[in-house]
Amino acid sequence: MPHPVHITVLHRAFYPELAGRFLAEGRSVGPCPLLTEGQTFLYEGAAEMPAGFCPWAWIDLYRACATLSAGGFDNQWYAQGHIRVECCTDGIRPVTFLLGAATEG
Repeated sequence: MPHPVHITVLHRAFYPELAGRFLAEGRSVGPCPLLTEGQTFLYEGAAEMPAGFCPWAWIDLYRACATLSAGGFDNQWYAQGHIRVECCTDGIRPVTFLLGAATEG
């Protein structure tokens, strides 16, 4: 049975020098307009994106969510095996997420 995975928005970054150089709207775009810090979502399995989540970020996070949901907790880099810190791949306004699988016990 899959474990639910809690997804929390930790940080929204914005690199105005890159935006000004590469984006059509330049620096005016600002950080990600779709998500806010502290916002939470719940992945319950079946490869379904949580309601209200950013589709582009979901493409980036799905593999980690599915791994945590299936019990793939063993990772020496984290103090707690059932968490991951991941980000979307937007190089100008990336969003960093905390993924945490609910565990029994």
